[in-house]
Parts: sequence; C-alpha cells; structure tokens
Amino acid sequence: MNRKKSIVVFISGNGSNLQAIIDKIKSGELDVDIKLVISNKSDAYGLERAKKAGIPTEVFSFKEFQNKTISSHRQIDTNNRAEINNKALSADGQTKDIIRQRYCAELALLVKKYNPDLVVLAGWMLILKNEFLNEFPMRVINLHPAIIPAFPGINAIQQAFDFGVKITGVTVHFVPDEGIDTGPIILQEPVKIDENETLETLEAKIHSVEHQILSKTIQLFAQERLQIIGRRVKIL
Repeated sequence: MNRKKSIVVFISGNGSNLQAIIDKIKSGELDVDIKLVISNKSDAYGLERAKKAGIPTEVFSFKEFQNKTISSHRQIDTNNRAEINNKALSADGQTKDIIRQRYCAELALLVKKYNPDLVVLAGWMLILKNEFLNEFPMRVINLHPAIIPAFPGINAIQQAFDFGVKITGVTVHFVPDEGIDTGPIILQEPVKIDENETLETLEAKIHSVEHQILSKTIQLFAQERLQIIGRRVKIL
C-alpha cells in the first residue's frame, strides 16, 4: 500500500480554500495529510481554521523578517561596515529583493522540517523566490482565480470583471520559478460572467469553483496521476 501523501498549505487570509481541503479530507474525498498551515500574516483567519482542525500552524511574516534584518545590520558599527550594510539593506529596490531571497531561504528550511510531498499555495500573497522553489522542484502548486495566461497577478477577479470578458475562471498550476502565474497548467475551469453580474456575485462563483478544483488537483497529485512534459501536464 502506498504511503499517504503529505502537504503543507500556505495562506495569507480567510482560508476558505484551506477549509475546503480540510472538509474533503474529513469526508474521504481527499486522501492526504496536512502537516502544516503557514501564513505570512498573524491575523489570517485561516490559522484559526487550521487550529480548530488540530493542524499545526506557523506565522512567518516577511515584514517582520525584513525589519529584523535591517535592524540587525544597523547595529554593526565596526570601521565603515555599518554604513555599507545600511546602504545594502535599505529595503528599497534591489536590496529588498535580497532580503526576500533570505526570507525564502529561511522559509524553505522551516517547511523542510515537515518533509511535505506537496506545497499548496491557497491564497498566498507573496512571490516565492528560487531560494524556496529550488528546494521543492515541481512540488509547489498555486491557485489563481482566472484563466491564465489572462489576468495574472493580484486582483484577477476584478481585472476580468473590469475588462468585460464573457468568460473567466480558475487555474491551478505548478510554480517552478519566480514567474507570476506562468507555470505549467494542471487544471482550469471556466466561469461564465452573466450580463447582470456584479463583482460580488462573480467572486462568489469563482470561490465556489476554487474549492472544487484545488482539492481535485491535490488528489490527482496524491494518486500520482500528473505527468509533466515540458509545459504540458498530462493527467494519467
């Protein structure tokens, strides 16, 4: 009998997709173990959902990591080292990217302690750098509320609504690198935008589809039914 696959779920907010995963595990529709739920925000309600389900949680804030990194370098005052490091870690432009690389390296160390088969980005609102992704090659998936390559990045539902498209949808894709919503597509589900649609009703429709398609993707991974061929993902 094959070992049950384990996952770590990343969230930044309400965690409704996390709840859908938890519910489908309880109902037997999804055959995985959630080893950890991690958030970059301490007030993310999804953390409470995890705790109620008895799932370990961690908060790893980029903002706090950034502030501590800058503060620790400002305390160095040997010769001209303090001045050099303050300039190097001003948290502006390229230097902020250096801090994000360090953050992602530390994040990878944290996640590796739980040895997950799959990392699930379910409403995670930070771009992961290669310092993290290289530790989990083709083992990170992301949920995006649009039919990519259309409407990548943040506020995808509103982007589609404002653009006036007739059909939008939901995508689950692998995250092999730092590209924003550019990885190999696993599953997509269309959502029709009706003539009298409001942003609120469209959001509700999208979220309903998200709850189904993400769990379906995780189950396909758990059953080892995903084969990656270049940019294409074949479902076995």
